[in-house]
Amino acid sequence: MKKTLSINLSGMVFNIDDDAYRELQVYLSQIETHFADVDESKEILADIEARIAELFTERVNDVKQVIVMKDVKEVIKILGRPEEIGGSGDSSGERKREKFGPSGYRRMYRDPDNRILGGVCSGMGAYFRIDPIILRIIFVVAVLGFASGLIIYLILWIVIPEAKTTAQKLEMRGEPVNVSNIGKTVKEEFNRVRKNMNF
Repeated sequence: MKKTLSINLSGMVFNIDDDAYRELQVYLSQIETHFADVDESKEILADIEARIAELFTERVNDVKQVIVMKDVKEVIKILGRPEEIGGSGDSSGERKREKFGPSGYRRMYRDPDNRILGGVCSGMGAYFRIDPIILRIIFVVAVLGFASGLIIYLILWIVIPEAKTTAQKLEMRGEPVNVSNIGKTVKEEFNRVRKNMNF
């Protein structure tokens, strides 16, 4: 018989056994220490906790309702340890892009950061790894040449969800959702906001 605790991660409540809780606590404190020097550390930690909550949700069902040590170790393996990051910050914004992302998992989202209207073309461009300008030109020609282009765009706007979280933005680009990429993405967003506020 093991003792279980209730924890709140990113607004979601999970039952976790005592050993798994201690392992998760050590992991989160390592991440907090790693990003302590970064201005955006609170936002990075919140995004990492949100990703952990998503991964825990996948592991809980009607039969299994307690997070155990195996689940915590799998989540840590997916996200990576802070010492594997190799430094707290290359914030240059350049990413190594491969034909297929290392995670092998990609989802189509609307891109709210690079949108002109609804972010459909920029999201599709990130998903298919093509310049969104090409897709925008195709939609403009479709709208001017055929009336159906506007209808198709509106349907896509309704059907494709918007990438709201950092994890969704990484999935949209086909990048692995790990501690390193979450940290880089949050730093890039903060740098972009600072740059825009200076103008």
